[in-house]
Amino acid sequence: MDIRNHPCFNEDVRHTSGRIHLAVAPRCNVQCNFCNRKYDCANESRPGVTASVLKPVQAVEYLSGIVKRIDNLSVVGIAGPGDPFANPEETLETLERVHAAFPDKLLCVSSNGLSLAEYVSRLAALNVSHVTVTVNAVDPEVGAGVYEWVYFDRKSYYGREAATLLLERQTQAIRLLKQSRIIVKINTVVIPRVNEHHVPEIARYVAKLGADIQNCIPLIPVAGTPFENLEEPSAADMRRVRAQTSMYIPQMAHCARCRADAAGLLGQDAGETLPLGEESGGFDLPFRTKPYIAVATVDGVSVNQHLGRAYYLWIYGIRDGKIYVTEKRPVIEEQRSSDRWNRLAGAIPDCAALLVNAIGQTPLRVLRNGGLYVEAVSGPVGEMVEALFAGRPIPRHYRRLTGHCSEGITCN
Repeated sequence: MDIRNHPCFNEDVRHTSGRIHLAVAPRCNVQCNFCNRKYDCANESRPGVTASVLKPVQAVEYLSGIVKRIDNLSVVGIAGPGDPFANPEETLETLERVHAAFPDKLLCVSSNGLSLAEYVSRLAALNVSHVTVTVNAVDPEVGAGVYEWVYFDRKSYYGREAATLLLERQTQAIRLLKQSRIIVKINTVVIPRVNEHHVPEIARYVAKLGADIQNCIPLIPVAGTPFENLEEPSAADMRRVRAQTSMYIPQMAHCARCRADAAGLLGQDAGETLPLGEESGGFDLPFRTKPYIAVATVDGVSVNQHLGRAYYLWIYGIRDGKIYVTEKRPVIEEQRSSDRWNRLAGAIPDCAALLVNAIGQTPLRVLRNGGLYVEAVSGPVGEMVEALFAGRPIPRHYRRLTGHCSEGITCN
């Protein structure tokens, strides 16, 4: 592998070498004041924009389909839509699968750095060659204005305490990355009135840690965030910032602020045009031992019910190639139980899959750990059930974020 063939780290190959981001990491452990949590959190792009979130096995299947269409992909990265190491199992499993299936591809991750340090040795063992760490402040007073909260080791931190903790963790992670000879890029979101004056100090700090390049990104004011009324820095503002920071560390000036599912050359999002499974192999579920699919639906027409509100699940089977409803199975008692999600899993032992409109992180984890395929979707029941029975994945445009219920429902 030629580690120079990373278009984000080497501008000379941006028009010849492509990259793909696999969106397998929906959760985030830092809430930035420029990030709309409706899309979870992102590190390099318009926060968290992705058509869907993939499971590791789906990500490799999807990558196989993309490689057939785009022959110049040199880099496979994970950049959200949350933080890769707030989702360490999904991230590392995906990297392991990609490394095994595509050993010629460069591997890359983008993180806020909070939980990165613990996994540097595993990244090095997988030959991950490039890591991006987003550092928006090296002064806790400035950082307190950038971050709403930081969640670490099962505790939430706020204000200066949150910013101090995050910086300590980022510093440790960058040092370990450089000790492992991994190329490090620093992303810094330039925020007028908040950290714009502070960016040169960030550059000086990360340069001393050994970082290789810095990418100063102009703020995108996003509706629904504390910074929605700030102005996006102009091109002239960014030239001035980069001139100041280039005294300390080389600057990346060609960032395309990629989506979490971007694919192709910088500035392209070819991945949006390829539904998962359209050009890939089968998608097998254990229907021989579990012949049914459970669906959270009010009317049997659309998958339109949040799992936390479902008192009945519609159970679908297939006979002679035709889909039919076996029953509307009550789960009222299970929903009222103190151990509701394990009880609910026990109520559908004959189902290989469960389709819901929305589901929180806890039930998602419990149900999947029990061997159930769970997907959050929005669309016609018949088409999605038929796809699964036929061994095809559900089309990407029907799939929603899993583990992110977005309903404001308190499930505990």
